[in-house]
Amino acid sequence: MHSPPVIVCFRNDLRLNDNSALNAAVESGAPIVLCYVYDDSGTHFRPLGAASRWWLHHSLNLLAKDLERRKVQLLIRHGDWVDELEKLAVSINAQSVYWNQLFDPHAHKVEEALHLRLQAHGISAHRYKGYLLHEPSKIRTGSDLPYKVFTPFWRRLSQAITIPSAQPLAKIGNVYSSEIDSLVLDELQLLPGKPDWAGGMREAWEPGERGAQQQLDQFIEEAISDYASARDIPSIAGTSRLSPYLRFGEISPRQVWRTVVNELSGQSGLQQGADAYLRELGWREFCYHLFQLQPDMHEKPFRPNLDAFPWRSDEEVERAWQQGKTGIPLVDAGMRQLWHCGWMHNRVRMVVASLLSKNLRIDWRVGEQWFWDTLVDADPASNTAGWQWVAGCGADAAPYFRIFNPVSQSKKFDPNGDYLRRWLPELAQLDSKQIHEPPTDLSGLAYPAPIVDFKASRQFALDAYNVNK
Repeated sequence: MHSPPVIVCFRNDLRLNDNSALNAAVESGAPIVLCYVYDDSGTHFRPLGAASRWWLHHSLNLLAKDLERRKVQLLIRHGDWVDELEKLAVSINAQSVYWNQLFDPHAHKVEEALHLRLQAHGISAHRYKGYLLHEPSKIRTGSDLPYKVFTPFWRRLSQAITIPSAQPLAKIGNVYSSEIDSLVLDELQLLPGKPDWAGGMREAWEPGERGAQQQLDQFIEEAISDYASARDIPSIAGTSRLSPYLRFGEISPRQVWRTVVNELSGQSGLQQGADAYLRELGWREFCYHLFQLQPDMHEKPFRPNLDAFPWRSDEEVERAWQQGKTGIPLVDAGMRQLWHCGWMHNRVRMVVASLLSKNLRIDWRVGEQWFWDTLVDADPASNTAGWQWVAGCGADAAPYFRIFNPVSQSKKFDPNGDYLRRWLPELAQLDSKQIHEPPTDLSGLAYPAPIVDFKASRQFALDAYNVNK
């Protein structure tokens, strides 16, 4: 007599390596069913933006093909995450459901609800970790309080991290053989229709587990040695570009941490770059730590008193910012890079966010939503925490006076204008001095005048923040 099957539900862990839930299910010896439930109802989770949906389609497609080569089907369901898993488990008389936890306060409630539903049917639930390096709720101050400032958080986290040994690729031998209804991936309608705006993303990215590993290998070989300084230079490949892979779990932070530490162990010349990068993984952890404290942080600021800042509504200004037509080169280059390939260099992200929220006085939530829709790495914790940090309403100590000057940032981090010329071809003929502040009277220059007076708008923002801080 065959034993009842077990279900593994993929979530933001679209990989076969270092997948704790998958490995545990395989070790159970029971017949396995693998599934993915796409829940865009908005009931439990924030629906994905367009760029993230594009990435998800390709990641699921590659995962399904990888499984197909192992003669395993990936079931696709669409609907309420709890309802769909309950129905699937009951319909095949499953004994257990396995999944990897998401450290999202909303996801925790959903997981508890599923656990109770399954329990009512006599079905066990098995939850594992792997999306973060450490469980956020267990990093506390000496007074047993949550951290609200990154540096002491990172100090504590770096002491607490213990990375388990690498888990081998799961060898799925016992597969549930009965037919189960499944959607075809295209039925989820994750890809853009007409116009197809994803051409630049197809050029820039290779989603999937293999793409993630290749990106990590390239980063280790070519960029990590200079990461501490090169990560601020937008014209070069000085960052890891692993963020979308981590977002969808095509590689785990444990795999990345382990690789960085093991590859660079004893190589003193590379240690500075490695330490700087590991700190960035720590920032990702901190964002999820803050997410626990503020579950609706994409809507509510950590510092509600600063929500009294005099935001203004101006659709024409918003559109100019979105389309990279502000007349401020570094900002426009970043916004065009974002639209083209679904990603923007982190240094430039801070600059464009500062201009929108502080100089143009457009509510930071407008910018956060635009990033959510256009970034392939739009993460519910990191994206929002970054916007709150720049806008001055985040958890850190005294952020209200932090206003980036896009011209000085451009001169400092793109001195020759290479990044600007890449994304603003209409300025390509300008020399390395003019390109940061194009002269408005230059004949034939098809580029707009600056949309805002930086000095005056900066002072207005500082005055307003001082009133409301």
